[in-house]
Amino acid sequence: MRTRTEKYFLATISSVSHEGKGIAYVDDKTIFIDNALLNEEVEYKIIKKKKNLVFAKSLKVIKQSTQRVEAKCDVYGVCGGCSMQHFDEGAQLSYKQRAFEETLMHVGNVKPEIISSPISGPLWNYRHKARLRVKFVVKKNKVLIGFNEKMSHFLTNMTNCPVLPKKISNIIEPLQDLFFKLSIRDQIPQIEYASNQDRHILVIRVLESLTQDDINILKSFQKDNEIEFWTQTKGYDTVKPLDDKTINQITYNNKEFNLNFIFHPTGFTQINPFINQILIRKVMALLQPSKNDVIFDLFSGVGNFTLPIATTGATVLAIEGDEKLVNSGNSNAINNNLNDNVTFKTADLFIIEKEEFLSLGQANKWLIDPPRLGALNLINLIDDVIKPKLIIYISCNPATLARDSDILVNKKKYIFKEGGIVNMFPHTSHVESIAVFEVNE
Repeated sequence: MRTRTEKYFLATISSVSHEGKGIAYVDDKTIFIDNALLNEEVEYKIIKKKKNLVFAKSLKVIKQSTQRVEAKCDVYGVCGGCSMQHFDEGAQLSYKQRAFEETLMHVGNVKPEIISSPISGPLWNYRHKARLRVKFVVKKNKVLIGFNEKMSHFLTNMTNCPVLPKKISNIIEPLQDLFFKLSIRDQIPQIEYASNQDRHILVIRVLESLTQDDINILKSFQKDNEIEFWTQTKGYDTVKPLDDKTINQITYNNKEFNLNFIFHPTGFTQINPFINQILIRKVMALLQPSKNDVIFDLFSGVGNFTLPIATTGATVLAIEGDEKLVNSGNSNAINNNLNDNVTFKTADLFIIEKEEFLSLGQANKWLIDPPRLGALNLINLIDDVIKPKLIIYISCNPATLARDSDILVNKKKYIFKEGGIVNMFPHTSHVESIAVFEVNE
């Protein structure tokens, strides 16, 4: 119910931001409005002001866009997990494609010769890794489990989540009831979820020890729901299964290349296994690895791309800054009988200097898959001596890809051969992409 002190305004949306927010211009102010599409007339409420920028929330759509669909989630608009459920699928892809191309042009002054078709997959139940907040709210006398509300530190009061696998979405409300029964219900800040599509692991962060009654309650629940509870008392080295009989490692299978990967539930692994499989196939087609190639897989993780590449007989050096991931990578190479042509090494690629990089050897092809910060240091190392003929760059941030592309094309004289988006995270504004650069000889 509206209070007398709250103010509501009308605006017509004249454009949409790269984050999926409607943009309106009122009295020399730019207003970013959640849950609003191009050409819609909306009633909105101001949430935050910053100089000439206003951030607002759409409360009612007066004139509706043909691109609007009904959100599937009951708490959409409140929960900060998704921002584009009101876009139809085609509109989501087109806005992400536009964000990708415009960022390349405006930030990097570059454009690929070929715009590849968007890579897309399942829109729902795709997220097989997530970190969920847990909080016992005294005023509600209830344990909440889920994601933060938009632009807030409050926890969303949610009972399901359609982007998570159905098994996990369906037990969010039962989990809330379960945790309420625990003696340490106010000492559990988060759950980290990880799955290989067969085993579903929930790592519970506990700030105080569970009692035997707590353990019995959790064990009964995990048996009834065919999930696994693991606990974490301090750092990641304290993570262990609740039941000592549970296998203390988890693997996922790449059936196309007949590979098995060991990974840790709290370590990095692919959130969307469906798109990941397509992306690996795309990388292999672009990289065209052969026995004559020496390939650097930079920011390699546990070998998600490394090992498929190695099945071709190419010599692969996988470099990663996290020593635990490197150890897992080497174990995965050995377990898949690929250690003869694969080596994982630890190096901080954000600060590695030329002399150390040269000591790793020379490669005619690079695969780069950096975090959001991009690969600026690596790109700057390229010169007449360090100059791969082909670079495949997988990006999770269009802005840093554009910055690095600017250097590759306009300074290092590479050809930006191909680029396109990967819809790794449907219903969010996150833009994953893949780009191909060839040396200009």
